[in-house]
Amino acid sequence: MDGGHDRELAPVPETAGRGPVLVRGEQRVHAGLRLGEIVRRRPPGVTASQWNTASRTLFDHVVCTAATGRPEFAVEFHAPSTDATVRRAARTTEAVAAATGLPLLRIVSATLRTAGHGPRIVAYLVDARRYAAGAAGSDVVAVGFRDIVGRLPDGRDGAVNDLGALARVEAVQAYVARRLADPILRGLHVHWTRGPAEGWSWAEVRPGELLVERVTAQAYGLSCGVEPPRLAEDLAVLAVGERLRTIEVGAPPLLPREDLLADIRRLRDRRDELVGDFAYDHLLPAVTAS
Repeated sequence: MDGGHDRELAPVPETAGRGPVLVRGEQRVHAGLRLGEIVRRRPPGVTASQWNTASRTLFDHVVCTAATGRPEFAVEFHAPSTDATVRRAARTTEAVAAATGLPLLRIVSATLRTAGHGPRIVAYLVDARRYAAGAAGSDVVAVGFRDIVGRLPDGRDGAVNDLGALARVEAVQAYVARRLADPILRGLHVHWTRGPAEGWSWAEVRPGELLVERVTAQAYGLSCGVEPPRLAEDLAVLAVGERLRTIEVGAPPLLPREDLLADIRRLRDRRDELVGDFAYDHLLPAVTAS
């Protein structure tokens, strides 16, 4: 943040927020802070109406420098919505955050919620950003945070910083217990040129019937420490793992394989709208054959 932006942002007191304060390294993570509590005044270029709306926005988590309380970034969790009022309020929040230099990450998921998943995800972002900052100062090409290999919960070696690692292990266990038709959680990720990163993940619960999760991650002025598309897919895997735990106590809605195949084809047909290209043509026969 530059000096002008620093003048817009107010230091956050150690006990501020609407929940426990997590201290992680040199950062404090505060739960439930309104934008109006961390921005001193209406920033230039923001109308009174925009400010009135945005100042009431409740950020699920605000990460601050522990020593000074200076806000570093905020995280929001949202359920998918097509409501015009909700979308307009979200755009206003984006504009005010940008005007004050407050980086923002918005996660949209039908399953992931701040109460159950927020602290873990934000702690992950803090660690990933710290790791990336250290790697950037090294003369040696470092392994990315997401690609660090270590011991997984089931004793195998794998990517220890995969947010979906535990869900993948649980899927194998569910398959062994005959609660899944396939032990592998599959997925994809894309990044829309004029929109968020989007991750999909799915599990075959019964032959031809899939449990599917889609998560979007939109970073506004924020370096996440991992690429947003990979983060979005890992979050989708995490969401699938959360829903797999409900199979025995309720029947989660499942999607026919052909419907998912059609969705992937539609995604492929929009490849011109993506950052880079659609890299998952190989999944189409895989989905058909699985």
